[in-house]
Amino acid sequence: MDATIDAFLFHIQLERGLSPHTVAAYARDLRRFAEALPAGASPRTLTRADIEGFVAHLRDEIGLGARSAARALSAVRTFTRFLVSERLRDDDPGADIPSPRLGRPLPHVLTETQVDKLAAAPKGEDGRQLRDRAMLELLYGSGLRVSELIVLGVGDVDLDAGLVRATGKGRKTRVVPVGEAAVDALRAYLARGRPELVDKATRNGLRRLPTALFVTARGRGMTRQGFWKNLKRYALEAGLDPRVSPHKLRHSFATHLIDGGADLRSVQAMLGHASLATTQIYTHVTRPRLKAAYDGGHPLARDDG
Repeated sequence: MDATIDAFLFHIQLERGLSPHTVAAYARDLRRFAEALPAGASPRTLTRADIEGFVAHLRDEIGLGARSAARALSAVRTFTRFLVSERLRDDDPGADIPSPRLGRPLPHVLTETQVDKLAAAPKGEDGRQLRDRAMLELLYGSGLRVSELIVLGVGDVDLDAGLVRATGKGRKTRVVPVGEAAVDALRAYLARGRPELVDKATRNGLRRLPTALFVTARGRGMTRQGFWKNLKRYALEAGLDPRVSPHKLRHSFATHLIDGGADLRSVQAMLGHASLATTQIYTHVTRPRLKAAYDGGHPLARDDG
């Protein structure tokens, strides 16, 4: 078995050109696989049960997580395909073995207090501060993706109706309601902030008026990278973890809606999810909150001695 594994590693390094780091990862997983096999096992005697037993060994005895076990299984599958391609055996014992379920990690969300602190971080009244406050309020107040936020045009917001038209994945458009805080921030930005930024850009040689809703002092549309940079700075100023991301605000929007009693179908429509199953992840986020509320408020949940 060891000699065949060495031949496989030589193959993926020289013939497939995989990086030394990748080859080392394959070697580590396959050595562990060989050690877990019954005494006397060889490439020709490998069975599907051997491979399934190896995955169970990683999970139940070594305690590897599903992601690490899936990576090890992938290495074994590549190895068994190599055995077939080299005519060391006629069948592939690793074919069709399902990977360990990775599950879907629960999204991290901000509390309502944390969102308030973040939205209040742009404290000034100049064009940039008004723009950034409006962007933060709109991102949280409508659940937009950052990619949808930065491509908004001036005509995509209807402040009187409290609506924004977003263009999401697959160029699909949807109309999303906007909260009062976001509407107020947008009104201030459109009345004072955006004109200031456009005037400054015009004085510096801008010749064509921008159509983007959110613009820089050069008259260009805000970029994803620019917004991320600003967001991290405001998170630090608000005393929050600087790893906060635009998507975390989207998660917070959805979670807070469901916490407040919104139905899943409505949240699905606002987020632009093609499948309700994607939206259902937020019901799992709220369960610990409901449990905590029960433990703290229900008399039978308290142990008063």
